[in-house]
Amino acid sequence: MKYHYTESGLKSIYLLNGYEVVETPYGKATSIVDVEGLHKLIGSSLCRKKHLTGAEFRFIRKEMGLSQSGLGKTLGVTDQALAKWEKTGRVPKTADRFIRLLYLESINENVKIQSFIDRINETDRDDHSKMEIEATSSGWKKAA
Repeated sequence: MKYHYTESGLKSIYLLNGYEVVETPYGKATSIVDVEGLHKLIGSSLCRKKHLTGAEFRFIRKEMGLSQSGLGKTLGVTDQALAKWEKTGRVPKTADRFIRLLYLESINENVKIQSFIDRINETDRDDHSKMEIEATSSGWKKAA
């Protein structure tokens, strides 16, 4: 029996095996084997499609741990713009290509890309304090 895996946020994922239906005090529940590996396969497969839907874009963004705000800052758009893309499915080609590249590099554990992803996530927490800059004989520098 196939299991319709809607927990991913995607409507088209069906598992042929790798899951078990278990009885709990609250009723039946489905236990998935190696969810991380499953999501990695889904994400890499999505990246090889012609164009991402809004739900697929959201899946990949969430798999990388990026907020709409964090990814929006990187792409130079508002989090509302990203929310609209994800809801309507109208993802601009540049954003579509960028997130695919970023995801494929991140699952290969490319340290430079991963540190970039971590930095994007940190932008949500930045306090945006002022930056003091000074001219020196060797050029511009951030003041200590």
